[in-house]
Amino acid sequence: MIHASSLASPNIRHAFFTRSGGVSSGIYESLNGGIGSKDAPEHVRENRARMATALGVAPTHLVSCYQIHSPDVIVATEPWTREKSPRADAIVTRVADLAVGVGTADCGPVLFADAEAGVVGAAHAGWKGALTGVLEATVTAMEKLGATRARIHGAIGPLIRQQSYEVGEEFIDRFAAVDASNRKFFAPAARPGHAMFDLPGYIRSRLERAEIASIEDLRLCTYADPARFFSYRRTTHRGEPDYGRHVNAIALVK
Repeated sequence: MIHASSLASPNIRHAFFTRSGGVSSGIYESLNGGIGSKDAPEHVRENRARMATALGVAPTHLVSCYQIHSPDVIVATEPWTREKSPRADAIVTRVADLAVGVGTADCGPVLFADAEAGVVGAAHAGWKGALTGVLEATVTAMEKLGATRARIHGAIGPLIRQQSYEVGEEFIDRFAAVDASNRKFFAPAARPGHAMFDLPGYIRSRLERAEIASIEDLRLCTYADPARFFSYRRTTHRGEPDYGRHVNAIALVK
């Protein structure tokens, strides 16, 4: 597990889980939390149960969404089953002993907490979700539960970083069409017509505009560290048939 110092509080437990500490094997070795992966379902269930235990909640009380790269946020008031997972990319809650999490394998996981108000959240911020406002939507949803922006701390977990994230011109144009200043998040690539995208920098900029209390970037790259992290892009480059997913979760405790 990896922890963010900015989220440390007696009433909060959180973790950016790595790929270590589970029962899966092969390309999923070992703590694969991806319900949607082709890993053995019993292995994924055991892995997620271990994560729930680490967070101090029952296995049934670690919940995540069916992620669709959207700006949509769900308020969790009780646990749900896999079959009833809502389609969204962020979850917020003020219910104790209920861990809310997001799955990632290069996209940006962001965990949020207002410890004083007792409100937490988790957001899946890939390029599309970040561009369309999932981070701001998560902060707004937390406010509706009683949080205050000036007390919300956000932590950016392991994700693909600029030196590993090559994109084409159409990608740059999409960001520039929203805001011309977004071009600053792209650096020249070795290949003509391509650039290297700074996803964590872009996420930080959106969080800064949301005016939350603090932003912590753990500065870890999923692509560049195969010993600790799964990576969708690395799997694609290697021609592997599938990839594991990390769980990044946060919970209020009594």
